[in-house]
Amino acid sequence: MKTILVTGPDLDPGAVKLMKDHGFEAVHTPPYADSAVIAEHLVRSRAEGIVSRMGRLDASVMDAAPWLRVISKHGVGVDNIDVAAASRRGIPVLVATGANAVSVAEHAVALMLATVKRVLPLDAGLRAGRWEKPGFLGRELLGARLGLVGMGAIAQATGRIAAGLGLKLYGHDPFAPDAAFEAIGATRCAGFEDLLAQSDVLSLHCPLNDQTRGLLNAGAIARMPEGSYVVNTARGGLIDEDALLAAIASGQLAGAGLDTFAVEPPAPDHPFFAEPRIVLTPHIGGVTRQAGARVGVDAVRGILQILEGRPVAPERIVNRALLPEAGAPLVKAGD
Repeated sequence: MKTILVTGPDLDPGAVKLMKDHGFEAVHTPPYADSAVIAEHLVRSRAEGIVSRMGRLDASVMDAAPWLRVISKHGVGVDNIDVAAASRRGIPVLVATGANAVSVAEHAVALMLATVKRVLPLDAGLRAGRWEKPGFLGRELLGARLGLVGMGAIAQATGRIAAGLGLKLYGHDPFAPDAAFEAIGATRCAGFEDLLAQSDVLSLHCPLNDQTRGLLNAGAIARMPEGSYVVNTARGGLIDEDALLAAIASGQLAGAGLDTFAVEPPAPDHPFFAEPRIVLTPHIGGVTRQAGARVGVDAVRGILQILEGRPVAPERIVNRALLPEAGAPLVKAGD
């Protein structure tokens, strides 16, 4: 049987069934395997396509399998894939655009509420025998300003939920059309600095690349209102983690809700763990049964479209320089 490699221990049953219906079997790597282990599994399985979940796919992985024809991300963030290396080898890199947007958006709002309402430290105090109502003063979110960095599907879904809670929406995305902002009633900020000044809560929804790495640094945080909050369900590398900690210690930030880290998994002694004003989750914003089914099926469907020579929606292809004329099947050069 032909195979598709999944970099991670599991995949939605519906996606596995879709593979089998087309004559393919899923082969899995361990979670967060390094490039050498992924390459070893790729060589052993002779897989023609990869569903990228955990671990990095670099040039060494692609060189180990010259028969590799397509990489399909289980989600939308491709910072763990060397897209330039794939492009040089004629390998299309696909994303499952919008498939996990609702789940990630719900998690972003959950992190915001847990952080602003101080749910975890209050819970811990109560379990430790402390009744901390005397002297407690919380914060209301009605009328607060939510700044959205990026205006893709996840940011828009986050905005819609937050608007239902009474937050005022602001956003910045130089690549999004005005219609994306208008659809959720968000005020478009001309620049990132303008957005920072308007954000009582700043929620990150942009990709990690050379232009956005360390985007939220000490200088950017200083432009935010004193006592504001940061939520990140995108990529940990967007934040200067030392600067974030320093800002919370100084009171410039009141807290943060983070689903992602610069290095994943983080080290056991990561300083975030000692800061009760930071709410942490292990990059699971999009890991729901519903999103997993949509993302898994979309990721596998894209691989099958490539391998079977069928058309692929252009918006799903990251390295669009490989695109043939509109509507034509996308086939790796030389096939």
